[in-house]
Amino acid sequence: MAAPSDARPPPRPAASALPPFLLLYAALYSAYGTESAYLPSFFQSHGLADRSIGMVLSAGTLVRIVSGPAAGRLADRLGARRGVLAAAALLSGLIGTLYLGAYGLVPLLLVCLAHSCTEATLAPLSDALAVAASAARGGFRYGWVRGTGSAAFVAGTLLSGQLVDRFGLGCIIGASSALFLAMALSANRVAAPDAAGEPDRGGTLAAARALLAMPAYRTLLLVAALVIGSHAVNDAFAVITWRGAGYGGTAVSLLWSESVLAEVAVFFVAGPWIIDRVGPAGAAAISAGAGVLRWGVMGATVALPALVAVQALHGLTFALLHLGAMKVIGTAVPERLGATAQAVYGNIALGVASAALTFASGYLYAGLGIRAFWVMAALCGLALVLAPGLGRGAGPRGASRPAKPVDKPSSPL
Repeated sequence: MAAPSDARPPPRPAASALPPFLLLYAALYSAYGTESAYLPSFFQSHGLADRSIGMVLSAGTLVRIVSGPAAGRLADRLGARRGVLAAAALLSGLIGTLYLGAYGLVPLLLVCLAHSCTEATLAPLSDALAVAASAARGGFRYGWVRGTGSAAFVAGTLLSGQLVDRFGLGCIIGASSALFLAMALSANRVAAPDAAGEPDRGGTLAAARALLAMPAYRTLLLVAALVIGSHAVNDAFAVITWRGAGYGGTAVSLLWSESVLAEVAVFFVAGPWIIDRVGPAGAAAISAGAGVLRWGVMGATVALPALVAVQALHGLTFALLHLGAMKVIGTAVPERLGATAQAVYGNIALGVASAALTFASGYLYAGLGIRAFWVMAALCGLALVLAPGLGRGAGPRGASRPAKPVDKPSSPL
């Protein structure tokens, strides 16, 4: 029997939404990995003193803190997240190539500021699109694409080492710029709604007030700043500590690689399973508790068995919390404010906390040695107390209280 003439074609299988996102995240995080490890050395080769390198990198961080939320707000106002993301990736690729011709403080500073301005919005807008796609279409979990990004970051870092050994430092600029351009192409292919309903036409202050009025989102900013920020001493001084304890390059590399593998495992497998069972508030509590244990042990000993044991906790202290954050933003924040919420979370909450605690970590480590990790454990202890607040007002898309069950499934993370 023939189908009725007004019958709609069957919906596209949900799985078809996944491959473009895998390409998007692979391009983005391999570009980060290719560029980040050797960029300070590149600056040095182009005439910057050590003090100037720190100043240029710090200036880039400040620009990201401002430009990231501004770009997220623009994307929500226009209702064109893919378009803004593609444009930012294209500009990141083009501006990045200007590093090759920049020598000395002022030229490198100007290029860094411009590049940081366009680069700041790439991860938040990618997350906004991926969270929306996983909720609207089902069939894939956000953790799959973010885990792909983590693996791609490692691959990009390994690739940059090979390229530098063979072709010199300038090749990392060419490689990362090419990957950002590839990301721009991928951004136009992701099958995700730019926004549900009308774009948000409200002002920036109105959007900020709306976000901060949501208890779950407000608590998320605090908990994430404490737990993610607590990695500052580890990121800055873990390798220094291990080498000072007599561990060679192989042992140090294996310890660091263990944490990345744990992160990927949580993104792909363990994290979604945990969140399905305990929700974002429970996941945040587990993450904060793991931070108390991880930094507590690292502040007490440099024994190799202990370090091996706690490095595996990185999957909980970082990846699990990030998955919980995406769950909160995907359910508690209205879709029209999704890009703004992602940018504020990524660039202000995490960016400011990480910058401030990284600055403080130097003084803490100088005064306390490895006991500086205990200060980070205390921050995670505070986050553990705050974590239950993530369950407040985290109903479907900005509901102020739990909604009645509906047919549409919740966002799969």
